[in-house]
Amino acid sequence: MRRYRFDPGRGHVVAAHGSRAVQAGAVQHTPALLVVTALRFGAGGELGAHEAPVDQLFLVVEGDGWAAGPEGRRTPLRAGEAAFWHAGERHAAGSITGMQAFVLEGEGLDPDAHLEALRHA
Repeated sequence: MRRYRFDPGRGHVVAAHGSRAVQAGAVQHTPALLVVTALRFGAGGELGAHEAPVDQLFLVVEGDGWAAGPEGRRTPLRAGEAAFWHAGERHAAGSITGMQAFVLEGEGLDPDAHLEALRHA
């Protein structure tokens, strides 16, 4: 067995797109062009609005925050919930209190095939 870390202090600070208090660290790259990134949002952290270069699945694993699509409406997310953006879709994410999430990025991601869809009124 090998043990790995992705806790605070690992990775790099995200400054693009007007982002603040967000740290990113690559978790895994595969030959099938799937990238997994760990994001840690500090209190008040925000990943600024930008277009997704490929399909992206944003999985919250700790804390709570929000995610927004092209319309800019912030939808609350907590640990155990996820958001999905298609390639080219403008999006943003953030947290008031702090949050950790993993982002899976790659062509052809289809969370509907594996995850229970959440319905928000």
